[in-house]
Amino acid sequence: MTGQLDIGAATPHTFQRPAGPIAALTAGPADGPVVLLVPGFTGSKEDFGPILDDIGAAGLRVVAIDLPGQYESPGRGDFSVDALGEAVRDVASTLADRVHLLGHSFGGFVARAAVIASPAQFGTLTLMDSGPAGIDGGRRARIDRLRPVLIEHGLAAVYEAMTSEPDYVAGPPDVEAFLHKRFLASDPDGLLAMGNGVIDEPDRVAALRATGLPVLVLTGVDDDAFPPSGQAEMAQRLGASFVEIADAAHSPAVDNPPATAAALIRFWT
Repeated sequence: MTGQLDIGAATPHTFQRPAGPIAALTAGPADGPVVLLVPGFTGSKEDFGPILDDIGAAGLRVVAIDLPGQYESPGRGDFSVDALGEAVRDVASTLADRVHLLGHSFGGFVARAAVIASPAQFGTLTLMDSGPAGIDGGRRARIDRLRPVLIEHGLAAVYEAMTSEPDYVAGPPDVEAFLHKRFLASDPDGLLAMGNGVIDEPDRVAALRATGLPVLVLTGVDDDAFPPSGQAEMAQRLGASFVEIADAAHSPAVDNPPATAAALIRFWT
């Protein structure tokens, strides 16, 4: 069964930039149209692993990154949404004149900021399980609850608290080991700033629509972070396509890779 750690034939790559290196996984033909994938809060490039081969097989060059401060991309200084968007633009500028950009969850806020700042760099934008503004509900409450734990006790204490919650469902041992390693590799200042960003992000839908860029809003039908109904309304405001992926929640690239890859490839090609 395909899982989060199945990255297929994708190969590691590092983008060098003055503010620090960006770790990536790449797949597909070197001369194909470029797709750049941006992960969400506490995520990484591996969150797209199960769809990389399918996208590459469609003739697209796909690049999935860790944002600065995530996993294998060391970070320093400014971890605001706009600063992270600048990092995305830096990577995009090394890849092609115009790049298809996708942001997952918090990464959707970052990708949106990149597009608003420099729409000419991008051919399309896909917002995957991302909303018009900051997150609310249970996930927001968890961030609020764990913020003082991070400040006072550090990353290990936060991870212990998260995995000790009554509703936590552990995955296979290899996935659990990876998630633990990835979380502890986070930059604490980056995690704190991104946590604030995922809550405090303002509604920038009008500014995004003003760019005129084609947009796809894609969500797992059971997304429990950003309600699909809210994402559908955002798509309507954007004049964007809206696709729901069956048998998927907040991580459709992991939950239902074939349907997710097929929907994305249709949009990009």
